[in-house]
Amino acid sequence: MQRICFFLLLCFPTLVFAAASQIPLDKVKIDPRDQASLQRGAKLYVNYCQGCHSLQFMRYNRMAVDLGIVDTDGKAHTHLVKNNLIFTGSKLHEPMLNGMSEEEAARWFGMVPPDLSLITRVRGPNWVYSYLRSFYADASRPWGTNNLVFNDVSMPNVLLELQGEQVPIYRTEVTKAPGGASREVQVLDHLELAKPGSMQPQAFDSAMRDLVNFLAYVAEPVKLERQRIGYWVIGFLIVFLVVVYLLKKEYWKDVKNK
Repeated sequence: MQRICFFLLLCFPTLVFAAASQIPLDKVKIDPRDQASLQRGAKLYVNYCQGCHSLQFMRYNRMAVDLGIVDTDGKAHTHLVKNNLIFTGSKLHEPMLNGMSEEEAARWFGMVPPDLSLITRVRGPNWVYSYLRSFYADASRPWGTNNLVFNDVSMPNVLLELQGEQVPIYRTEVTKAPGGASREVQVLDHLELAKPGSMQPQAFDSAMRDLVNFLAYVAEPVKLERQRIGYWVIGFLIVFLVVVYLLKKEYWKDVKNK
């Protein structure tokens, strides 16, 4: 059943996330070459996300090598990874799974938290970045929080201590009912920081960029290699095109002379 849901997530993301709000997204610039940013993002993921969300398609040793957490032989630095990034008892060669069973997750949250391996490919980095920064206080929700990007989300605001508490600011709009009568409605306009967290807003935004950068790397760890090979392929095709064109001219020269 889980595999079927995962397949639907890839093929029909608009159906799976139909409850998401349609609002303008903030843009984030990510860089898979920035290993320092990726390392900071991995730290944030392990400390604030992995308690509920897994990365089932990423292994610790592969991540360590790609992020430059290596020993003198260029292999994953066992001591650093085990002491700073593994808190679930997993082995170095195992996937980055969480420590929560599906039964416990379903009982606590009403659903199993999704795996985040491909979240930036399904949603896009801008969506994830905007989502992480858009939690606000909402007493009507079970966890006391809601999200501007994903309305009525089941996830609690695990980043509250870093960002602080945001509150919604509403504006009044006048709408017309089908019968022609006008009425005033309250529409959520923007979010305002009411209680500061341990990070300044600019520092928090930078941290979320690091986290999104890391999740984007996890979604496509071979991106840099694919791009490198792509340049060689394009170069080969250009050279091949020139050879084919000259060959075509040579063949047609004989045809025209007959």
